[in-house]
Amino acid sequence: MKLITRDTDYAIRALCCMAAKGGEVISVKDMASSLSIPRPFLRKILQKLHKEGILTAMKGKGGGFKGSSSLPETTLFNVVMIFQGDFSLSDHTSGKIACPGMNSCKLKIHIDGLEQTVANRLKNIRIKELV
Repeated sequence: MKLITRDTDYAIRALCCMAAKGGEVISVKDMASSLSIPRPFLRKILQKLHKEGILTAMKGKGGGFKGSSSLPETTLFNVVMIFQGDFSLSDHTSGKIACPGMNSCKLKIHIDGLEQTVANRLKNIRIKELV
């Protein structure tokens, strides 16, 4: 099981890089080189973060991306939700696979508690704390 996928990991690394640069515009080429992430892959990640309002895209010569005012306060939970969707540790309890005893399932109680604990921890880690 992966709690953090490759997309999410790359997104977190890119956001930390951008946060460290303040409001500076950074080209995809420069960021891909410094983070050792393939440029086309990084571009898709940055475009998704732009769509979510975490980054601002700057077009034209000298263009690239820069962090929005919300970047420092963005939490790891926000990034996980953007790239991985609803947070769940198990298909068994998330409804993707119907558990025949869902209403009385003791495993579900424990998994739900673990999910809540992990989600709360991720909600308390901000990009600014990782820079």
